[in-house]
Amino acid sequence: MTLRHPAASDHPRLQVALADWWGGLGGDAGVLQRQLLVPRLFLQHFAETSYLVEGDDGALRAFLIGFLSQTEPKTAYIHFVGVCPEGQRGGLGSALYHRFFDTARGHGRTQVRCITSPTNLNSIAYHTRMGFRLEPGDRVEGGVPVHGDYDGPGLDRVSFVRDL
Repeated sequence: MTLRHPAASDHPRLQVALADWWGGLGGDAGVLQRQLLVPRLFLQHFAETSYLVEGDDGALRAFLIGFLSQTEPKTAYIHFVGVCPEGQRGGLGSALYHRFFDTARGHGRTQVRCITSPTNLNSIAYHTRMGFRLEPGDRVEGGVPVHGDYDGPGLDRVSFVRDL
């Protein structure tokens, strides 16, 4: 396996992964939502804090898109992470998170933030196992604090923070 920073030329491969790796979750609308969350600009402007993992065959196996907050100088942010279905539960995701934590620490950051959908129970469980705390929201659903309309009307999110 090879770990490297992404380039703008990786964008088409990421778009395919965003369509394929989630098993059709959300249908065509879900695919489009995921693809729109990872525009080319992340690969152009946040490459040094983002990572790709490729197999020996050159196929994309995992990715993490992250950046250092310009507004909060002690904060880094993980925007989107994906691991191919065959690579899940094999430590690729955790390795990417830990690499990002090291990058963030190296830039003097003391916390990492991220969000997920309240319906993505696997993501909520994963982030909790990775040491993230759930931040209080404006309501609780199924024991999970939810930030209503976080990303716009009807776009509720769960917010996490992890101290480094």
